[in-house]
Amino acid sequence: MEIHPHHDGSELYVSNPAPKIGEFVTLKVRVPKSHSVERVFIRIMQDGEPTTYKLKLEKKNRVESWWQVKVEIKNVKTNYRFLLATKNSFQWLNAEGVFNRDLADHGDFKLVATTPTPKWLNSAIFYQIFPDRFAKSNSTRELPDWAIPRKWNEEPALKQNEVSQEFYGGDFLGVQEKLGHLSELGISGIYFTPFFPSKSNHRYDASSFNEVDPLLGGNDALIELRKSGAKLGIRVMGDLTTNHCGLGHPWIQEALANPKSSKRNYFYWSEKSKWGYVGWWDVPSLPKLNYSSKELRNDMWEANNSIVKKWLREPLGMCGWRIDVGNMTGRYYGENHNREVAVGVRKAMEEVDPDTWLVAENADFYADDLDGLGWHGTMNYSGFTRPIWYWINGKNKELVDGFGGSIALPKVSGKKMVETMREFAAGIPWRSLVASMILLGSHDRARFHTVVGKDVPKNLSGVTLLLTYPGVPSIYAGDELGLEGRWGENGRRTIDWESNKNWNHELLKGYKEIIKIRNSSHALQFGGIRWIAIEDDYVAYLRESKRETLLVFVSRKGVSARIDLSKFGFTVKKTLFGSKQSGKSIKIRSKRATCGIWSLK
Repeated sequence: MEIHPHHDGSELYVSNPAPKIGEFVTLKVRVPKSHSVERVFIRIMQDGEPTTYKLKLEKKNRVESWWQVKVEIKNVKTNYRFLLATKNSFQWLNAEGVFNRDLADHGDFKLVATTPTPKWLNSAIFYQIFPDRFAKSNSTRELPDWAIPRKWNEEPALKQNEVSQEFYGGDFLGVQEKLGHLSELGISGIYFTPFFPSKSNHRYDASSFNEVDPLLGGNDALIELRKSGAKLGIRVMGDLTTNHCGLGHPWIQEALANPKSSKRNYFYWSEKSKWGYVGWWDVPSLPKLNYSSKELRNDMWEANNSIVKKWLREPLGMCGWRIDVGNMTGRYYGENHNREVAVGVRKAMEEVDPDTWLVAENADFYADDLDGLGWHGTMNYSGFTRPIWYWINGKNKELVDGFGGSIALPKVSGKKMVETMREFAAGIPWRSLVASMILLGSHDRARFHTVVGKDVPKNLSGVTLLLTYPGVPSIYAGDELGLEGRWGENGRRTIDWESNKNWNHELLKGYKEIIKIRNSSHALQFGGIRWIAIEDDYVAYLRESKRETLLVFVSRKGVSARIDLSKFGFTVKKTLFGSKQSGKSIKIRSKRATCGIWSLK
């Protein structure tokens, strides 16, 4: 693979990722010796006009040269790219790569002059828990009339009219009793899918946003769990449906009962609807919220006692919000309040605690939603989950990819996978990329162990990508144990805590080892990423910070590969995971999928 000039938003290349307007930022480019360059310029947008400045040669060694420039940040959003020139030719370097043609601006590097993202995100590893299915205490509670009780180790029946009513009884005391498992794994954050009262097991149809579902133990159980987690260095994050509430919510009930109520303005109404109000995706149990209503905005985030603010304060103490269907919130036909919601919710959170995380579910990527001014990041399905699934999947033809319907996953090369990941990353500021949740699966997707056909080495290749790629890793509860499932509902299975014979201990051991590396590595927490080998069946990249450089290698099948590190000026310092290597190159020979992480010097 040809070595290209490189720049990204990490600390090696950008002196301040969250500058204030009027401040100067130093930007750097590294150029390999094999790449002929006489002059380097930056093309930067300032007050809407492209402006050009010349970079100075900072240093040079036997393998590369470093160029830098100091520029003033004049606007909230700043786009820039670099021009690499010789006497007779030039090339552009933008966030997608190097091009010997003119470019549109959408692939430019991006800086945003706004409040910084929480620093603790750099070292965070989250664990997603679907409360009904993770762990059950001995507490007994009277079941509501909607619930269909199931035995703990039963596989979900998945009858269409029962999927949201199957009730296993997981609760917060059960989670608290299993915090030791999370601590041993190396987890530093729990993301709970909704815990509000509702009329379903998934709780995305909230009957109230003001209390924890009594079936989970109520507010006191969450507070105790959160405090116990804090002693182990584990934060807790909630899940909020800003797009809709449940039919049992007092807002919609008042609106239906009284046509003159101000709550009518909280919703959309249509003569085409069988119910009068508009349901999200025409589902009657999920009335869609209308942010034309200033009173709704006040209740949701603006007021001092608003929903968004209340749960961040003591004694509840959530570390942030995951926003359900953030891409659809506030959007309905000709109306678009999405940006106002995102910016408003972030501002409200920062008023309570500027160290809280705001991550939105954007099932399909829309770059403007992640410009750095609203959501800190997204659940990175488009730029991480799907490209990895398409590259590494097994032969299971009954998987559902999340588009609806049962489809066979496509099979792509390593090059296509990386192109997709690069394209996603190029569309947003670096800080939005590293504040996004990266995941191999979730409660809405098939289980990753099923995606890879129960192939443990393949699974560990995916886990290596998860824990070494820029972003906030999120592990779906049970993935570390090899739980299976062909689609979202089918994957919402319980964990057998009484007998761990069904656990995949080889997989669990691999998770623990790689998480330990992530938790101790400065490069994985703060470094940039340089792809140095991209083949059909394997890829390799460097994670580099001011303190450390790591090499990551991942294959989807047996391979024979050699990567010459001398071209980059490195030798192997230590093998952290995978086959033992030394010297100026790594050599991989494997009959199955394999992965490795090495510290370089």
